[in-house]
Amino acid sequence: MPDLLAATRDVVELAAKNAADAETNRRLDPEVVRGVVAAGFARHFVPTRFGGRASTFTGLVEPVAVLGEACVSTAWCASLTAALGRMTAYLPVEGQAEVWSDGPDALVVGALMPLGRAEPTEGGWRLSGSWPFVSIVEYSDWALVCAMAPGADRPQPWFFAVPRDTYRIADTWHTMGMRGTGSNTLILDDVFVPSERGCSRESIAAGDAVAAEAICHTVPMRAVNGLAFAVPVLGAARGAAAAWTPWVAEKLGGGSNAISALDRGAYEQTLARAHGEIDAAQLLLERVARVADAGGVTPLAVTRGSRDCALAAETLVAATDRLFTTAGTRAQAENNPLQRFWRDAHAAASHIGLQFGTAASAYAGRLLAGR
Repeated sequence: MPDLLAATRDVVELAAKNAADAETNRRLDPEVVRGVVAAGFARHFVPTRFGGRASTFTGLVEPVAVLGEACVSTAWCASLTAALGRMTAYLPVEGQAEVWSDGPDALVVGALMPLGRAEPTEGGWRLSGSWPFVSIVEYSDWALVCAMAPGADRPQPWFFAVPRDTYRIADTWHTMGMRGTGSNTLILDDVFVPSERGCSRESIAAGDAVAAEAICHTVPMRAVNGLAFAVPVLGAARGAAAAWTPWVAEKLGGGSNAISALDRGAYEQTLARAHGEIDAAQLLLERVARVADAGGVTPLAVTRGSRDCALAAETLVAATDRLFTTAGTRAQAENNPLQRFWRDAHAAASHIGLQFGTAASAYAGRLLAGR
């Protein structure tokens, strides 16, 4: 199997061709989903004992960004598909074996907020709940959902793996941006989940995977969680720059669209600054990935990773805004990809995992405490 980046390039053209239809249909085309899975996103972090790659965070950055230049919704779904495969590796080994019984390309989706209820019963739990915003859920094989389960002193959040035939989907995804992600609502009604398909959120947060065989399964969640959401925004900003640059090149080329030297300077500065912001954000995200891949992530590095992902997302939105606002009225046309990149960048960066205030408080707290 080719490496992920090489395989992703085969999906880019397909994703770009279907991007407009994905918006209209509020879901990805099935062929695009098959391409994402075939490229290796689902198996990227799956343990090798189940046929996966147990690969690196660094190896995921550029493939997701390249996809984002074509279709941000596709990049988002590919990124989360990989991330959920990593989280599944925190289940007991028996549960992992069940999820990947048909191979490492099972498409696992996720609901990270503890919006469900898990009641202990013989051999496991009875699970109920409703989880909105579950991306690519229509195409899923499994879901990893978070629910509150009784603890020694108080309820504790746990994750549970449930197969596709146990949950139903409500069509609730009607949004300004990221329309193609099909992030609808997953609903469970009193479903039995055996004990081997559950793990505490605490174990995932700490990077305490069962029988961990690779560094990617030992990294604390908060050190890398933002990557899954921020790298698609990198793709959006790069896509916006790619859409904006030929238009400006034509405008600066003379003829009937000739502009003044003053205006030329303004466009050149916009181009240079936007590209600089995109490059700076990419460097931040690549550092987060490199630190995680090295292992032994310190508490300060955990908070810095969250900070860097949130700051990168803010920077990328600023770059996309800069390009969109200088492109004039034509950029607002429905058939202009620039407006889609602009909407998608804003929608993706609004994710709770990319809020700078929360990340800043955790990082500053570590610094001020000298830790």
